Amino acid sequence: MHIQPGLYRHYKGPEYRVYGVARSSEDEQEVVFYQALYGEFGLWVRPLSMFLESVEVDGESVPRFALIEAEPSLFSVPQAPTA
Repeated sequence: MHIQPGLYRHYKGPEYRVYGVARSSEDEQEVVFYQALYGEFGLWVRPLSMFLESVEVDGESVPRFALIEAEPSLFSVPQAPTA
């Protein structure tokens, strides 16, 4: 599964910068790697499935994190050489 790097807003209001998706070395679960854009600017990971899910707020289903602005990835993925 893929997620666009960029600025996101949590449904409670704070903003975060998503850097990309990583894989856990323990169970290979995909996790989103992101940073809080407030306070101590902490670095976080959250299971991708949880990051993408919707939550209920005042009886309405809203995304847990909503994309504000897409940004280019800081991480390049090497391409296989072509013959």
